[in-house]
Amino acid sequence: MDLYAILKISHVIGACVLFGTGLGIAFFMWMANRTADPAVIAGTARIVVIADTLFTATAVVAQPATGMALATLAGISLRSPWIVLALALYLVVGACWLPVVWIQIKLRDLGAAARDAGVPLPAQYHRLFRIWFILGWPAFAGVMAIFVLMIAKPPL
Repeated sequence: MDLYAILKISHVIGACVLFGTGLGIAFFMWMANRTADPAVIAGTARIVVIADTLFTATAVVAQPATGMALATLAGISLRSPWIVLALALYLVVGACWLPVVWIQIKLRDLGAAARDAGVPLPAQYHRLFRIWFILGWPAFAGVMAIFVLMIAKPPL
């Protein structure tokens, strides 16, 4: 297998990891939130934070590196409009993801504190969860748009 094939496989797997982990995290956090049980929320958020650290953060670093290497090997200018747009969307997605990571840590801690004190979740938890939920939509849409750009490579 040549370098291009290895990079392409790595890039596609990285995209799958980003999308799959993001979708899985969103699903599990949403379902945990629906229980309103601080113990369930604390446990789910603890695992979500680990998953984001291990999988999402790794893929976030690997994606631009493998993508730029692929474009260079294929002789595609990094200034091609579809690449520039994909990178801009990647930055938008990242701008949504970074606060989401911080929010997930706070949700984990607020859930654990409520569980340990035997009290309901505080108002701060619900406010942060709404922000987390809202930030997920542009991130999800951005990733979908990046997929379209990477596959179609439209002449913009």
